[in-house]
Order: sequence, then structure tokens, then C-alpha cells
Amino acid sequence: MIKNYPYSRQKVSNQDIKAVVNVMKSDMITQGPVVKIFETQVAKYTKAKFSICVNSATSALHIACIALGFKKKDILWTVPNTFVASSNCALQLGGKIDFVDINYETGNIDLKLLEQKLVRAKKINKLPKILVPVHFAGVPTEQDKIWKLAKKFKFKIIEDASHSLGAKFKNQRVGSCKWSDITVFSLHPVKIITSGEGGIANTNDKKLYEIMQQLKNHGITKNKKKFINKSPGEWYYEQQLLGLNYRMNEISAALGLSQLKKLDKFVNQRNKIANFYNKNLNKKYLVLPKIEKDFYSSFHLYVIKIKSKNYKILQKKLFELLRKNNFFVQVHYLPVHLQPFYRKKFNFKKNMFWNSEKHAISSISIPIYPGLSERILHRIKNLINNFLIKNAK
Repeated sequence: MIKNYPYSRQKVSNQDIKAVVNVMKSDMITQGPVVKIFETQVAKYTKAKFSICVNSATSALHIACIALGFKKKDILWTVPNTFVASSNCALQLGGKIDFVDINYETGNIDLKLLEQKLVRAKKINKLPKILVPVHFAGVPTEQDKIWKLAKKFKFKIIEDASHSLGAKFKNQRVGSCKWSDITVFSLHPVKIITSGEGGIANTNDKKLYEIMQQLKNHGITKNKKKFINKSPGEWYYEQQLLGLNYRMNEISAALGLSQLKKLDKFVNQRNKIANFYNKNLNKKYLVLPKIEKDFYSSFHLYVIKIKSKNYKILQKKLFELLRKNNFFVQVHYLPVHLQPFYRKKFNFKKNMFWNSEKHAISSISIPIYPGLSERILHRIKNLINNFLIKNAK
């Protein structure tokens, strides 16, 4: 059987399997104690006051928006270079969406373009209620600068840190919420650690924490101190908000909790692979990830960008070559504003956010995950370098 090597994947150990089996043999496989333990440990790791575990990062984004008071006709800004969930959360609440382009080299939000857009938006009274900066590929955004803009222009911040659990900015762990209202993580199998499917929302605001905890469980509370009516007995509960069923189950939490113990090891291994690529891939023809001194990336993705004038043609040919050789590479991301739904609903057009568009037609995400052997890394390096030497101009 020929083995395929995806751009990223989970690494599950016997210890992880044992943790899941132990929960499967227990009395409770949902709404038990393990989710709470996982939440406590994530908060401890990230140095946040509170963590809320849910069934996906998409769910975390949704309840984060609701908790921050996002309503119909409010505006949310994010980047086009992201998965659609970063912007869909606004539309699900009847809001409006707009985008800020990225810095082509980093893939993250361009702060100069952000500030310019905020100045223009203020003049026409169309400032965003929420900004969702996305930590592309595991590199944190410059949250301290974004936080200053938030105070000046009065918007809330949800960090979409789906890629960057385990990363740091200015010696602060991503998820500390030092420079944001809420931070969201993904626990999908391709991310740094996994719970199968799952997501996390961090915050330092107790009120936001309590609202999100209720929202993930149908808007229900069983806390006697929070009851509006007098309790008739131990069976009593109250639905106080219009919530959803976004709970994480005990099985997922057990896997996530076991994986959390290896998070730093996983991130370290990803950085070692990134260092190999940085040293060995042909910089004459490629733009490689550049991590500045204040940043520590979790390297969820390793993205190469082709420099050559005919980058679009070369991207397709190199993509097909790597796939043919069983390297399941991918493009991250197809710009959200050019998705048919967004073009039809909001009349977005090509060339509106050119850096994101160029990124999508010049970049490829190549394999990076714990367990990749040196032999396989050399195969990837040789395929890419030999192709570029023969084809790039």
C-alpha cells in the first residue's frame, strides 16, 4: 500500500487511546467531569482566566460573536485569507462582513491597511463591531498594535487563533487574551493537537465566560445563584438565553487533555521541520516563512510562495507533481470574498484584495507534522528544488 503524506495530520499515541478508552468505560461520556478538567488545563497553559470547550472552532466563533453583543446589521471585519468560518459567524447572526487585506509575506492582516480602512470607516459611520484577526499558519498577529486600534476606534477583538495553539507573541502565549476580548482555537485533526473535532474560546472576562458557557448548552443554567425564579427542587434548571448545543463530549475532551500534555513537544517538532525547509529549499525561486524575533510560530502550516513571473502556472504544475508523488499538499486559502456565495451576496469582485488573491495563486502548503522522517523531508525538498530549477524563470 502506497502511503500518502498530507500537509498536516494528527499524531495519536497509545496514551491518547488509553485516555479515550477510560472515558468510554466510565459512567459518563458526555456532560461529565473531563471537559471541565480540560478547560481548566487549557486556561492554565495559555495563562487565560477562562476557557470554554465546544464541538468546533466554528461554534466557538459563533458564541463569541453572540457574547460580544453582535447583532443584525452590525459589521465584522476579517481577512480574505482564511477559512470561511472566520466570516460566516457574522452572517449567521444577520450581520455584515467586510475584509482587510493581508501582508503578502506573512499572510496575516496588514496593519497599515487596517488603520487606513478604520479611518475611512469612521468618517462614514461604518466601523466594525468586531475584528477577527487570523493567525495564519501558526504565526500570531501583532495583537498589541491591534489592541491600541481597538481602543481608539471602539471595536471588539476575537483572535482566530485556530492555527496557533502553542505559539507566542512577545513572550505571551497565544490565548492569554492580553490584547483581545476572546481567543478561539481549533482542535481539528490537522491542527497542533486534536480532540477529533473540537474548539476552544478563551477570555479573561467573567461575564463573557458565563454567557458562552450558557450558549454552548442551549442557553441553560443549573446554577442556583443565577436563577431568575425560585427553584422548586434539585431537578430545576432555567433557559435564560437562546443557545445552541455546542457542547464538547467527554471522549473528545479526554483525547484533547491527553494531547495537551504533548503540545510543546509537537510545536517544537514542527519548528524543527520548518528549520529544515528554511535551510534546504531554494530561496531564489521561493518566498519562505519568515518569523521575526518577537514571534514564535506553532507552524500549523508551512507555506511556500513561488517568486517566478509565471507563478500561477508553476503553482499548478508543482501542486500536481507533489500530489502525483503522494504528497497531499493544499492551498491555504481560497480568498473568502471570491467564493460564489460572497460574490453573489455582497458583490465582491476580483482585485479588491490583491495580496490575498496573489497568495492563493502562488502558494502551496507542504507537509509539516510530527513524525515526518528525514528521508521524506529530503524527498519533498528534492522534488520542489529540482522542479523549480528546471521550470522557474
